[in-house]
Amino acid sequence: MRHGPLQYVFSALFIVQMYLVMAVMAIAYVPVALLRRDGAQIAVHHYTSWVLWTARWMLGLRTEIRGTVPTDEVLICSKHQSFLDIIMIVNATPAPKFIMKAILRYAPFLGWYAMRIGCVPVDRGRRAEAIRQMVAGVTDGTSPPGQLIIFPQGTRVAPGVHVPYKVGAAVLYRELEQPCVPAATNVGVFWPRRGVLRKPGLAVLEFLDPIEPGLDRAHFMKRLETVVETRSDALMREGGFNPYGISHDDRGA
Repeated sequence: MRHGPLQYVFSALFIVQMYLVMAVMAIAYVPVALLRRDGAQIAVHHYTSWVLWTARWMLGLRTEIRGTVPTDEVLICSKHQSFLDIIMIVNATPAPKFIMKAILRYAPFLGWYAMRIGCVPVDRGRRAEAIRQMVAGVTDGTSPPGQLIIFPQGTRVAPGVHVPYKVGAAVLYRELEQPCVPAATNVGVFWPRRGVLRKPGLAVLEFLDPIEPGLDRAHFMKRLETVVETRSDALMREGGFNPYGISHDDRGA
């Protein structure tokens, strides 16, 4: 197992090739993505498979999906620690789509493919307006069916840091009247939200038991946060991290 400076070198090489391959594959798959709607899904699944494969042999970073992967129309509410949990969810689910920052529509390659697979852009600003945009974008019938993914804390959260859950998840849960599948992860222990170093180990994303429709907002939010945080803490301990080792708040991240 590599340690120290050599792991930094391989991490930097991994990051460079990851974005180079993103550009190459994005261009190569344009004809398929234009001709058929699921062509964009094929492209993102092939790309995420590449990233997971190269992470394993370049970094010694293995990944594992646990639990029952949702394949129907559901709302997935996931812990979000870094780009890796996005890659893992997209790779695991057949028709993923995200609530995403509106500015990402203009990101090279990423933005066009995100819109093509049915992601819903939301402008950051006043909370009420953002929630209205989010609900309208999901319920207006223009987004293709699939697994809608939202990060209820609204941002990437470093291991051990507490950030409160936002009400948008409960609003979507009520409006969609679909099961909510919570998802826990420990990916931030190995692939941080910032920085170059990617550590070897086993990164896990686990789909938990669905929360069926019908709960009121307070009970839904409490249950969601409890199961996701409890299981994520357990996964982080499994990965060698003490989730209670950091106590400061990172709400400004």
